[in-house]
Amino acid sequence: MERTSDAELMARVKAGDQDAFAQVIDRYKDGIVNFLSRLTGSLAQAQDLAQETFLRLYYKREGYTEAGKLSGYLYRIATNLARSEHRRDARRRILTLAFLHGNNGSQAPSTPQTHLLKNEIRHNLKKAIEKVPLRYRVPLLLHTVEGLTYNEVAEVLGCREGTVKSRISRGRACLKSRMAAFLQEDES
Repeated sequence: MERTSDAELMARVKAGDQDAFAQVIDRYKDGIVNFLSRLTGSLAQAQDLAQETFLRLYYKREGYTEAGKLSGYLYRIATNLARSEHRRDARRRILTLAFLHGNNGSQAPSTPQTHLLKNEIRHNLKKAIEKVPLRYRVPLLLHTVEGLTYNEVAEVLGCREGTVKSRISRGRACLKSRMAAFLQEDES
């Protein structure tokens, strides 16, 4: 039996053929997961990103133009998703470390006690973020964690850039005050 070309499969996918989309997934899932696993160092994260890769392909199927490069297109989507995830993780780590003993750049050696302390800080930071009023929390997270510019946050929220800057500033102040008691307790 002759193998159906990527071009034929994608034409059928564009027409709404679910079986054709399943064939695309079957054809490329192992390669995408293996690539992402090596890229991220985590099989679970790779599987999540691979799933998101195929979802993106499906949702953007109408805009796909056949150039005989479906595999390259999928790997590009996967790479971009992995980069975005890496940036989000880095911002989360920076945000967490910003509240760890000021922001003096020195890190404690990795011991069971420092591991527990970091977990406790993450837990308290998460609780503190949840207590920041929503009107300040949303722009703060969009800008600090998701990496959107002030202008992009303003577009998402439908307000002016100055309003976004003000809300982010108030959100940071609120977060800092909510974390102050924990940090003072930690220093003692």
